[in-house]
Amino acid sequence: MSDRYENPLCARYASKEMQYIFSDDKKFSTWRKLWLYLAESEKELGLNITEEQINELRQHITDINYKDAAERERIVRHDVMAHVYAYGLLCPKAKPIIHLGATSCYVGDNTDIINMRDGLIHIKKLLVNVIARLSEFAETYKSVPSLAYTHFQAAQPTTVGKRACLWLNDLLLDLEQLDFTLSNLKLLGCKGTTGTGAGFLALFDGDAEKTELLEKKIAEKAGFTACADVSGQTYSRKTDSFVLNVLSGIAQSAYKFSNDFRLLSHLKEFDEPFEEGQIGSSAMAYKRNPMRSERIASLCRYIETLAVNPALTASAQWFERTLDDSANRRLCVPEAFLATDAVLSLFLNIISGAVVYPKMIEKHLNEELPFMATENILMYCVKKGGDRQVLHEEIRRLSVETAKEVKNGGENKLLEKILSDDIFKLTKDEMDKLVNPKNFIGLAERQTEQFLGKVKTVLQSNKNLLGVNVIINV
Repeated sequence: MSDRYENPLCARYASKEMQYIFSDDKKFSTWRKLWLYLAESEKELGLNITEEQINELRQHITDINYKDAAERERIVRHDVMAHVYAYGLLCPKAKPIIHLGATSCYVGDNTDIINMRDGLIHIKKLLVNVIARLSEFAETYKSVPSLAYTHFQAAQPTTVGKRACLWLNDLLLDLEQLDFTLSNLKLLGCKGTTGTGAGFLALFDGDAEKTELLEKKIAEKAGFTACADVSGQTYSRKTDSFVLNVLSGIAQSAYKFSNDFRLLSHLKEFDEPFEEGQIGSSAMAYKRNPMRSERIASLCRYIETLAVNPALTASAQWFERTLDDSANRRLCVPEAFLATDAVLSLFLNIISGAVVYPKMIEKHLNEELPFMATENILMYCVKKGGDRQVLHEEIRRLSVETAKEVKNGGENKLLEKILSDDIFKLTKDEMDKLVNPKNFIGLAERQTEQFLGKVKTVLQSNKNLLGVNVIINV
């Protein structure tokens, strides 16, 4: 609606897939699935629940009667009890056993864990595809010499592919953290109001084994291998912090990539994809701004700040449960996932359609290469019988002179000066060999090949996730 605020993450940035994971339809249908899992498991363990009641619950998982729930919530001021009521209207036979023995956190917290699991699986799919495309980029440009920078000042050369491996390495670290966090996610289970399981123990007439087996059955039905070993009424809020730290890590990596890309765009060595008819500036028609990289940077800052919220919430919990976590978690968890989805979609779009300009890369390298080549020239001339101290002083003098000329707008003619200086006794062929850019890239190409071998192993183990098409909305 145009007369009220709408979250831009949904309106402009995040995918439909991620929006669905945190949608009301997903949330409340998951609540109903959890009520079904609970009733099924209680029946299997001997409680007086009929198959007819189970079938009735199963038939009304997705036809959520939102109006009935909203009207009831206005009266009871309790969202879970409002939806118990609404579900009961559709399942009159099962109504007496819906939510039997459970607390609100049984559906609320378990659904949050399920949604974070599903969100991480979706994020992993995007991340693996970014890694795959970036590895192809690194392979393509592994041998292309490029000026490297420290402090954004010219340093020893690298290759375009080797630099891409720096971005890749960060993403692989993120994937490791994601896999670890995902594999260690546990359902809350059904431990009752203070985590002791007292209510369910009473239902099963003091049978501790049935009470514990109930959790195992629910976890299995929900696709988890285990529930939390111990809890209060809620799962530990540190779990939210762990999950959002994974998303923050991805944001950190994407942010660095976007900054590098923006700098390379300024140097005219790289360009983002640019559609026909796209406008770079409303005033300057010639401009081609790196707006996708800028959007990555903007969203990544937001994700990194969101990761602070669960840390503060986890540290502020009281005893077995308090409710000052609820409103905060409703905001920061979904938004962190939505923003990370948008960031990785942009990352994939950029690296899939990036335009590289080798001639401009070569130009920048050649502008700085004469200074970098002086040590090689010095060593070569000494081997030919020259005096190291005399040669060093002459190179220093010519370098200082040339640097001043360059900074005043002149061309870098250091190599020509050295070639014409009789002290060095160099031929043109000798000079050309000495200043070949590939003499200055060290093990860059070899390192890239070796690293991409490791990346290939990771991609092979995740090949079922490959093949994603993203749509960038704005």
